[in-house]
Amino acid sequence: MNELQLKVLELLKEDARRDAELIATMLDQPVAEVKEAIAAMEQDHVIVKYATVVNWSKVDDEKVTALIEVQITPERGRGFEGIAERIYLYPEVKSVYLMSGAYDLLVEVEGKTLKEVASFVSNKLSPIDAVLSTKTFFILKKYKQDGIIFEENEGDHRLMVSP
Repeated sequence: MNELQLKVLELLKEDARRDAELIATMLDQPVAEVKEAIAAMEQDHVIVKYATVVNWSKVDDEKVTALIEVQITPERGRGFEGIAERIYLYPEVKSVYLMSGAYDLLVEVEGKTLKEVASFVSNKLSPIDAVLSTKTFFILKKYKQDGIIFEENEGDHRLMVSP
């Protein structure tokens, strides 16, 4: 990965709507080189998808998100890969991370209700033979995601009082 590609990635991560012409202007680079860098990163699956970050608390169609710590027994010959794949193939699962520490996988699940998420844990995740234990945490409010602050601080509007 070269320096131009890294700079392009940073600009696209900030705002995926930026086109090659704008990025080229921002980096003072030829448009053709920027287009070539983007195409190469898409081809190599460095850029996997262009996505929108949504503040679901502002939308009527709210979702329930849970983070689930999962302890598992690794499979002989495949380690954590097979179990992680089995888990991430469920449509409710948004992310799966291999972790260090007290648990092995961190699974992000999304559902319409608490009951739906709880049903996923009890009926789909927990029965997997390799799963030793789960611990579920429901997200109550997101303040910041992917570097984006959802609600700007309004600041302190009180008058200063001095003796």
